[in-house]
Amino acid sequence: MIGGGHFAAMVVSLAPKIGKKHTGVDERQATVIAHKTFHRYTTRRKQGGSQSANDASKGAAHSAGSSLRRYNEAALTNEVRELLKEWKSMIDTAELLFIRATGSTNRRTLFGPYEGQVLRNNDPRNRSFPFSTRRATQAELIRSFTELTRVKTSTVDEAALAALNTSSTASTPSTPSTPPAKPTKPPKPSKEDEAAALHTTQLTSLIRRSKIPALLSYLSTNNLPPTFHFAPPNYHTPTPLHLAASLNAAPVVLALLTKARADPTILSDDARTPFSLAGDRATRDAFRAARGELGDAAWDWELAGVPTALSRADVEKREQRERAERAEEEKAETRRRRAETERLRRESEIEEAQRRERRVGKGKALGGVPEKTAAEKREEEARGLTPEVRARLERERRARAAEERIRRLQGN
Repeated sequence: MIGGGHFAAMVVSLAPKIGKKHTGVDERQATVIAHKTFHRYTTRRKQGGSQSANDASKGAAHSAGSSLRRYNEAALTNEVRELLKEWKSMIDTAELLFIRATGSTNRRTLFGPYEGQVLRNNDPRNRSFPFSTRRATQAELIRSFTELTRVKTSTVDEAALAALNTSSTASTPSTPSTPPAKPTKPPKPSKEDEAAALHTTQLTSLIRRSKIPALLSYLSTNNLPPTFHFAPPNYHTPTPLHLAASLNAAPVVLALLTKARADPTILSDDARTPFSLAGDRATRDAFRAARGELGDAAWDWELAGVPTALSRADVEKREQRERAERAEEEKAETRRRRAETERLRRESEIEEAQRRERRVGKGKALGGVPEKTAAEKREEEARGLTPEVRARLERERRARAAEERIRRLQGN
Protein backbone atom coordinates (compact mmCIF):
# COMPACT_ATOMS: atom_id res chain seq x y z
CA MET A 1 0.00 0.00 0.00
CA ILE A 2 1.23 3.47 -0.84
CA GLY A 3 -0.46 6.85 -0.63
CA GLY A 4 -0.19 10.23 1.04
CA GLY A 5 3.50 9.76 1.89
CA HIS A 6 2.82 6.47 3.66
CA PHE A 7 4.10 3.11 2.39
CA ALA A 8 3.60 -0.33 3.93
CA ALA A 9 4.54 -3.72 2.49
CA MET A 10 4.33 -7.25 3.85
CA VAL A 11 5.19 -10.75 2.66
CA VAL A 12 2.92 -13.21 4.45
CA SER A 13 2.55 -16.97 4.40
CA LEU A 14 -0.81 -18.69 4.06
CA ALA A 15 0.22 -21.26 6.69
CA PRO A 16 -0.97 -19.67 9.97
CA LYS A 17 0.61 -19.81 13.42
CA ILE A 18 -1.61 -21.55 15.97
CA GLY A 19 -1.59 -19.87 19.37
CA LYS A 20 -3.92 -19.42 22.31
CA LYS A 21 -5.90 -16.40 23.44
CA HIS A 22 -6.04 -15.36 27.08
CA THR A 23 -9.28 -17.35 27.30
CA GLY A 24 -7.51 -20.55 26.19
CA VAL A 25 -9.23 -20.70 22.79
CA ASP A 26 -7.05 -21.55 19.81
CA GLU A 27 -6.15 -18.51 17.71
CA ARG A 28 -4.84 -18.50 14.14
CA GLN A 29 -2.35 -15.71 13.50
CA ALA A 30 -0.75 -14.62 10.25
CA THR A 31 2.84 -15.78 9.62
CA VAL A 32 4.60 -12.60 8.49
CA ILE A 33 7.81 -13.37 6.63
CA ALA A 34 8.93 -9.76 6.08
CA HIS A 35 7.41 -6.32 6.58
CA LYS A 36 8.47 -2.69 6.24
CA THR A 37 6.88 0.77 6.47
CA PHE A 38 8.01 4.24 5.36
CA HIS A 39 6.48 7.59 6.28
CA ARG A 40 7.48 10.88 4.65
CA TYR A 41 6.06 14.41 4.72
CA THR A 42 4.93 14.76 1.08
CA THR A 43 1.35 16.10 1.22
CA ARG A 44 0.40 19.74 1.73
CA ARG A 45 -1.15 20.10 5.17
CA LYS A 46 -4.82 21.22 5.24
CA GLN A 47 -4.79 21.51 1.43
CA GLY A 48 -4.39 17.92 0.28
CA GLY A 49 -2.60 16.52 -2.73
CA SER A 50 1.09 15.83 -3.23
CA GLN A 51 3.63 18.51 -4.01
CA SER A 52 4.31 17.08 -7.48
CA ALA A 53 0.59 17.25 -8.35
CA ASN A 54 0.43 20.85 -7.17
CA ASP A 55 3.54 21.75 -9.23
CA ALA A 56 2.02 20.13 -12.32
CA SER A 57 -1.21 22.12 -12.01
CA LYS A 58 -0.04 25.51 -10.69
CA GLY A 59 3.67 25.61 -11.38
CA ALA A 60 6.61 25.05 -9.06
CA ALA A 61 6.41 26.81 -5.71
CA HIS A 62 9.54 28.27 -4.09
CA SER A 63 8.76 28.00 -0.37
CA ALA A 64 10.77 26.06 2.19
CA GLY A 65 7.91 23.60 2.72
CA SER A 66 7.58 22.85 -0.99
CA SER A 67 11.31 22.16 -1.28
CA LEU A 68 11.14 19.83 1.69
CA ARG A 69 8.15 17.98 0.23
CA ARG A 70 9.88 17.54 -3.14
CA TYR A 71 12.94 16.14 -1.39
CA ASN A 72 10.79 13.74 0.66
CA GLU A 73 8.94 12.53 -2.45
CA ALA A 74 12.23 11.66 -4.13
CA ALA A 75 13.55 10.02 -0.95
CA LEU A 76 10.37 7.94 -0.54
CA THR A 77 10.58 6.76 -4.16
CA ASN A 78 14.20 5.69 -3.68
CA GLU A 79 13.43 3.90 -0.40
CA VAL A 80 10.48 2.00 -1.88
CA ARG A 81 12.40 0.90 -4.97
CA GLU A 82 15.41 -0.20 -2.90
CA LEU A 83 13.10 -2.28 -0.70
CA LEU A 84 11.45 -3.90 -3.74
CA LYS A 85 14.91 -4.73 -5.08
CA GLU A 86 15.83 -6.40 -1.77
CA TRP A 87 12.58 -8.41 -1.78
CA LYS A 88 12.81 -9.35 -5.48
CA SER A 89 13.31 -13.07 -4.83
CA MET A 90 10.31 -13.23 -2.47
CA ILE A 91 8.13 -11.15 -4.81
CA ASP A 92 9.03 -13.30 -7.83
CA THR A 93 8.00 -16.49 -5.99
CA ALA A 94 4.78 -15.07 -4.50
CA GLU A 95 1.44 -16.52 -5.59
CA LEU A 96 -0.54 -13.25 -5.57
CA LEU A 97 0.29 -9.55 -5.24
CA PHE A 98 -2.34 -7.29 -3.64
CA ILE A 99 -1.49 -3.65 -4.40
CA ARG A 100 -3.14 -0.36 -3.49
CA ALA A 101 -1.52 2.62 -5.22
CA THR A 102 -3.84 5.56 -5.94
CA GLY A 103 -2.68 8.33 -8.22
CA SER A 104 -0.17 8.46 -11.06
CA THR A 105 2.73 9.46 -8.80
CA ASN A 106 2.29 6.46 -6.51
CA ARG A 107 1.88 4.06 -9.43
CA ARG A 108 5.04 5.43 -11.06
CA THR A 109 6.86 4.79 -7.79
CA LEU A 110 5.94 1.10 -7.91
CA PHE A 111 5.62 0.31 -11.64
CA GLY A 112 8.09 2.79 -13.13
CA PRO A 113 9.36 2.39 -15.70
CA TYR A 114 12.84 2.55 -14.15
CA GLU A 115 16.04 0.53 -14.27
CA GLY A 116 15.81 -2.71 -12.27
CA GLN A 117 12.03 -2.60 -12.18
CA VAL A 118 10.47 -5.35 -9.96
CA LEU A 119 6.69 -4.86 -10.26
CA ARG A 120 4.99 -4.74 -13.65
CA ASN A 121 1.54 -3.62 -14.71
CA ASN A 122 0.88 -6.69 -16.87
CA ASP A 123 1.70 -9.21 -14.14
CA PRO A 124 -1.23 -11.71 -13.95
CA ARG A 125 -0.72 -12.02 -10.17
CA ASN A 126 -1.65 -8.38 -9.53
CA ARG A 127 -4.84 -7.86 -7.55
CA SER A 128 -6.54 -4.89 -5.94
CA PHE A 129 -8.18 -4.90 -2.51
CA PRO A 130 -11.93 -5.53 -3.00
CA PHE A 131 -12.83 -3.31 -0.02
CA SER A 132 -12.01 0.10 1.37
CA THR A 133 -8.62 0.51 3.04
CA ARG A 134 -7.23 3.14 5.37
CA ARG A 135 -3.77 4.67 5.83
CA ALA A 136 -0.92 2.39 4.76
CA THR A 137 0.37 0.87 8.02
CA GLN A 138 1.41 -2.57 9.22
CA ALA A 139 -1.82 -2.92 11.20
CA GLU A 140 -3.88 -2.10 8.09
CA LEU A 141 -2.02 -4.76 6.11
CA ILE A 142 -2.78 -7.35 8.81
CA ARG A 143 -6.45 -6.31 8.81
CA SER A 144 -6.62 -6.54 5.02
CA PHE A 145 -4.99 -9.98 5.05
CA THR A 146 -7.56 -11.14 7.60
CA GLU A 147 -10.39 -9.82 5.43
CA LEU A 148 -8.97 -11.61 2.38
CA THR A 149 -8.44 -14.98 4.07
CA ARG A 150 -11.44 -15.33 6.40
CA VAL A 151 -14.92 -16.54 5.51
CA LYS A 152 -17.76 -14.57 7.04
CA THR A 153 -21.03 -16.31 7.79
CA SER A 154 -24.37 -14.80 8.70
CA THR A 155 -27.24 -16.61 10.37
CA VAL A 156 -30.77 -15.82 9.20
CA ASP A 157 -33.69 -17.34 11.10
CA GLU A 158 -36.93 -18.54 9.56
CA ALA A 159 -38.78 -15.36 10.47
CA ALA A 160 -36.29 -13.23 8.56
CA LEU A 161 -36.51 -15.55 5.54
CA ALA A 162 -40.30 -15.34 5.64
CA ALA A 163 -40.13 -11.56 5.81
CA LEU A 164 -37.72 -11.55 2.85
CA ASN A 165 -40.05 -13.76 0.83
CA THR A 166 -42.98 -11.53 1.75
CA SER A 167 -41.16 -8.39 0.57
CA SER A 168 -40.18 -10.05 -2.72
CA THR A 169 -43.77 -11.22 -3.24
CA ALA A 170 -45.11 -7.73 -2.55
CA SER A 171 -42.71 -6.19 -5.07
CA THR A 172 -44.11 -8.35 -7.91
CA PRO A 173 -47.69 -7.81 -9.14
CA SER A 174 -49.91 -10.52 -7.75
CA THR A 175 -53.00 -11.93 -9.47
CA PRO A 176 -56.42 -11.19 -7.91
CA SER A 177 -56.89 -14.88 -7.10
CA THR A 178 -53.69 -15.10 -5.04
CA PRO A 179 -53.97 -13.29 -1.70
CA PRO A 180 -50.76 -11.78 -0.31
CA ALA A 181 -48.99 -13.91 2.26
CA LYS A 182 -49.25 -12.71 5.82
CA PRO A 183 -45.97 -12.07 7.62
CA THR A 184 -45.24 -14.69 10.24
CA LYS A 185 -44.22 -13.58 13.71
CA PRO A 186 -41.30 -15.22 15.47
CA PRO A 187 -42.41 -17.80 18.01
CA LYS A 188 -42.86 -16.45 21.51
CA PRO A 189 -40.38 -17.94 23.95
CA SER A 190 -41.78 -20.18 26.65
CA LYS A 191 -41.60 -19.42 30.35
CA GLU A 192 -38.84 -22.00 30.75
CA ASP A 193 -36.75 -20.32 28.02
CA GLU A 194 -37.26 -16.89 29.59
CA ALA A 195 -36.26 -18.22 33.03
CA ALA A 196 -33.15 -19.90 31.58
CA ALA A 197 -32.16 -16.69 29.78
CA LEU A 198 -32.59 -14.70 33.02
CA HIS A 199 -30.49 -17.21 34.99
CA THR A 200 -27.81 -17.07 32.28
CA THR A 201 -27.61 -13.28 32.48
CA GLN A 202 -27.35 -13.28 36.27
CA LEU A 203 -24.79 -16.08 36.47
CA THR A 204 -22.50 -14.69 33.79
CA SER A 205 -22.58 -11.26 35.45
CA LEU A 206 -21.65 -12.73 38.85
CA ILE A 207 -18.85 -14.86 37.38
CA ARG A 208 -17.34 -11.96 35.42
CA ARG A 209 -17.28 -9.81 38.59
CA SER A 210 -15.98 -12.74 40.74
CA LYS A 211 -18.85 -12.42 43.23
CA ILE A 212 -18.36 -15.87 44.80
CA PRO A 213 -20.80 -15.69 47.77
CA ALA A 214 -23.52 -14.18 45.58
CA LEU A 215 -22.91 -16.83 42.90
CA LEU A 216 -23.20 -19.74 45.34
CA SER A 217 -26.27 -18.16 46.95
CA TYR A 218 -27.96 -17.67 43.57
CA LEU A 219 -27.40 -21.32 42.63
CA SER A 220 -28.85 -22.62 45.90
CA THR A 221 -31.76 -20.13 46.06
CA ASN A 222 -32.96 -20.94 42.55
CA ASN A 223 -32.26 -24.70 42.87
CA LEU A 224 -29.89 -24.57 39.91
CA PRO A 225 -27.37 -27.38 39.49
CA PRO A 226 -23.68 -26.35 39.15
CA THR A 227 -23.82 -27.98 35.70
CA PHE A 228 -26.49 -25.50 34.54
CA HIS A 229 -26.21 -24.94 30.77
CA PHE A 230 -26.50 -21.38 29.56
CA ALA A 231 -29.36 -20.33 27.28
CA PRO A 232 -29.08 -19.61 24.46
CA PRO A 233 -26.41 -22.33 24.20
CA ASN A 234 -22.81 -21.14 24.18
CA TYR A 235 -20.49 -23.06 21.89
CA HIS A 236 -17.24 -22.59 23.86
CA THR A 237 -18.44 -22.00 27.45
CA PRO A 238 -21.72 -23.85 28.06
CA THR A 239 -21.47 -24.08 31.90
CA PRO A 240 -20.42 -21.71 34.72
CA LEU A 241 -17.21 -23.69 35.25
CA HIS A 242 -16.25 -23.36 31.57
CA LEU A 243 -16.87 -19.61 31.70
CA ALA A 244 -14.89 -19.11 34.93
CA ALA A 245 -11.95 -21.09 33.52
CA SER A 246 -11.95 -19.15 30.24
CA LEU A 247 -11.92 -15.85 32.20
CA ASN A 248 -8.98 -17.06 34.34
CA ALA A 249 -11.05 -16.50 37.49
CA ALA A 250 -9.13 -18.89 39.76
CA PRO A 251 -11.12 -18.18 43.00
CA VAL A 252 -14.44 -18.74 41.18
CA VAL A 253 -13.14 -22.01 39.71
CA LEU A 254 -12.04 -23.25 43.15
CA ALA A 255 -15.39 -22.30 44.73
CA LEU A 256 -17.44 -23.98 41.99
CA LEU A 257 -15.41 -27.18 42.31
CA THR A 258 -15.11 -27.46 46.10
CA LYS A 259 -18.32 -25.79 47.34
CA ALA A 260 -20.82 -26.15 44.49
CA ARG A 261 -19.33 -29.52 43.35
CA ALA A 262 -19.33 -28.61 39.67
CA ASP A 263 -18.47 -31.44 37.28
CA PRO A 264 -15.06 -30.83 35.60
CA THR A 265 -15.56 -33.61 33.03
CA ILE A 266 -18.36 -31.92 31.05
CA LEU A 267 -17.35 -31.18 27.46
CA SER A 268 -18.31 -28.12 25.45
CA ASP A 269 -19.60 -28.34 21.88
CA ASP A 270 -16.02 -28.18 20.63
CA ALA A 271 -15.02 -31.08 22.95
CA ARG A 272 -13.14 -28.93 25.47
CA THR A 273 -13.06 -29.55 29.24
CA PRO A 274 -13.06 -26.56 31.62
CA PHE A 275 -9.39 -27.19 32.50
CA SER A 276 -8.35 -26.92 28.84
CA LEU A 277 -9.80 -23.37 28.74
CA ALA A 278 -7.64 -22.12 31.63
CA GLY A 279 -5.25 -19.49 30.29
CA ASP A 280 -2.89 -18.94 33.24
CA ARG A 281 -1.15 -21.00 35.88
CA ALA A 282 -3.23 -19.68 38.79
CA THR A 283 -6.42 -21.04 37.23
CA ARG A 284 -4.80 -24.40 36.46
CA ASP A 285 -3.51 -24.55 40.04
CA ALA A 286 -7.10 -24.00 41.25
CA PHE A 287 -8.14 -27.22 39.47
CA ARG A 288 -5.18 -29.09 40.98
CA ALA A 289 -5.93 -27.71 44.45
CA ALA A 290 -9.56 -28.83 44.10
CA ARG A 291 -8.38 -32.29 43.14
CA GLY A 292 -6.20 -32.41 46.24
CA GLU A 293 -9.04 -31.24 48.48
CA LEU A 294 -11.81 -33.43 47.02
CA GLY A 295 -9.69 -36.49 46.39
CA ASP A 296 -9.21 -38.65 43.33
CA ALA A 297 -12.48 -40.51 43.93
CA ALA A 298 -14.69 -37.44 43.55
CA TRP A 299 -14.37 -37.15 39.76
CA ASP A 300 -12.53 -38.77 36.89
CA TRP A 301 -9.77 -36.18 36.95
CA GLU A 302 -7.85 -37.90 34.17
CA LEU A 303 -10.88 -37.54 31.91
CA ALA A 304 -11.13 -33.88 32.93
CA GLY A 305 -7.46 -33.39 31.96
CA VAL A 306 -6.44 -32.15 35.44
CA PRO A 307 -2.81 -33.06 36.39
CA THR A 308 -1.69 -34.37 39.78
CA ALA A 309 -3.14 -32.87 42.93
CA LEU A 310 -1.61 -29.80 44.54
CA SER A 311 -2.26 -28.61 48.08
CA ARG A 312 -3.03 -25.01 48.91
CA ALA A 313 0.07 -24.84 51.12
CA ASP A 314 2.25 -25.77 48.14
CA VAL A 315 0.58 -23.10 46.05
CA GLU A 316 1.13 -20.45 48.74
CA LYS A 317 4.79 -21.45 49.20
CA ARG A 318 5.44 -21.22 45.48
CA GLU A 319 3.69 -17.84 45.26
CA GLN A 320 5.78 -16.52 48.18
CA ARG A 321 8.97 -17.80 46.55
CA GLU A 322 8.05 -16.17 43.22
CA ARG A 323 7.18 -12.89 44.95
CA ALA A 324 10.56 -12.94 46.69
CA GLU A 325 12.31 -13.62 43.37
CA ARG A 326 10.44 -10.77 41.69
CA ALA A 327 11.35 -8.45 44.56
CA GLU A 328 15.03 -9.37 44.20
CA GLU A 329 14.87 -8.79 40.45
CA GLU A 330 13.25 -5.39 40.99
CA LYS A 331 15.96 -4.44 43.52
CA ALA A 332 18.69 -5.52 41.11
CA GLU A 333 17.04 -3.55 38.30
CA THR A 334 16.80 -0.49 40.57
CA ARG A 335 20.50 -0.74 41.46
CA ARG A 336 21.40 -1.11 37.80
CA ARG A 337 19.35 1.97 36.85
CA ARG A 338 20.94 4.02 39.62
CA ALA A 339 24.43 2.97 38.53
CA GLU A 340 23.61 3.80 34.90
CA THR A 341 22.18 7.19 35.91
CA GLU A 342 25.27 7.97 37.95
CA ARG A 343 27.55 6.99 35.08
CA LEU A 344 25.63 9.19 32.64
CA ARG A 345 25.74 12.07 35.11
CA ARG A 346 29.52 11.80 35.50
CA GLU A 347 30.00 11.59 31.74
CA SER A 348 27.82 14.66 31.18
CA GLU A 349 29.75 16.59 33.85
CA ILE A 350 33.06 15.65 32.21
CA GLU A 351 31.80 16.66 28.75
CA GLU A 352 30.45 19.95 30.09
CA ALA A 353 33.81 20.70 31.77
CA GLN A 354 35.65 19.92 28.53
CA ARG A 355 33.32 22.17 26.51
CA ARG A 356 33.80 24.95 29.05
CA GLU A 357 37.59 24.62 28.83
CA ARG A 358 37.52 24.68 25.04
CA ARG A 359 35.24 27.72 25.06
CA VAL A 360 37.48 29.59 27.51
CA GLY A 361 40.67 28.60 25.69
CA LYS A 362 39.58 29.24 22.10
CA GLY A 363 36.77 31.75 21.95
CA LYS A 364 37.56 34.62 24.28
CA ALA A 365 36.01 37.94 23.44
CA LEU A 366 37.29 41.33 24.60
CA GLY A 367 38.01 41.55 28.28
CA GLY A 368 38.52 37.76 28.57
CA VAL A 369 34.73 36.97 28.44
CA PRO A 370 34.03 33.62 26.71
CA GLU A 371 32.13 33.79 23.45
CA LYS A 372 28.52 32.60 23.64
CA THR A 373 27.45 29.45 21.85
CA ALA A 374 24.71 29.33 19.20
CA ALA A 375 22.25 27.71 21.63
CA GLU A 376 22.89 30.43 24.23
CA LYS A 377 22.40 33.12 21.61
CA ARG A 378 19.07 31.60 20.50
CA GLU A 379 17.91 31.35 24.10
CA GLU A 380 18.84 35.00 24.71
CA GLU A 381 16.99 36.10 21.56
CA ALA A 382 13.83 34.17 22.55
CA ARG A 383 13.84 35.52 26.09
CA GLY A 384 10.69 37.49 26.82
CA LEU A 385 8.81 36.24 23.73
CA THR A 386 5.48 34.45 23.82
CA PRO A 387 5.35 30.67 23.09
CA GLU A 388 3.65 31.32 19.72
CA VAL A 389 6.42 33.67 18.58
CA ARG A 390 9.07 31.24 19.80
CA ALA A 391 7.45 28.40 17.84
CA ARG A 392 7.30 30.55 14.69
CA LEU A 393 10.98 31.48 15.01
CA GLU A 394 11.90 27.83 15.51
CA ARG A 395 9.94 26.79 12.39
CA GLU A 396 11.65 29.46 10.33
CA ARG A 397 15.06 28.36 11.62
CA ARG A 398 14.33 24.73 10.71
CA ALA A 399 13.06 25.71 7.26
CA ARG A 400 16.26 27.69 6.61
CA ALA A 401 18.33 24.71 7.74
CA ALA A 402 16.36 22.39 5.45
CA GLU A 403 16.86 24.73 2.48
CA GLU A 404 20.56 24.83 3.21
CA ARG A 405 20.77 21.02 3.30
CA ILE A 406 18.85 20.70 0.05
CA ARG A 407 21.09 23.34 -1.56
CA ARG A 408 24.20 21.42 -0.51
CA LEU A 409 22.75 18.14 -1.83
CA GLN A 410 21.89 19.73 -5.18
CA GLY A 411 25.35 21.26 -5.35
CA ASN A 412 26.97 17.85 -4.83
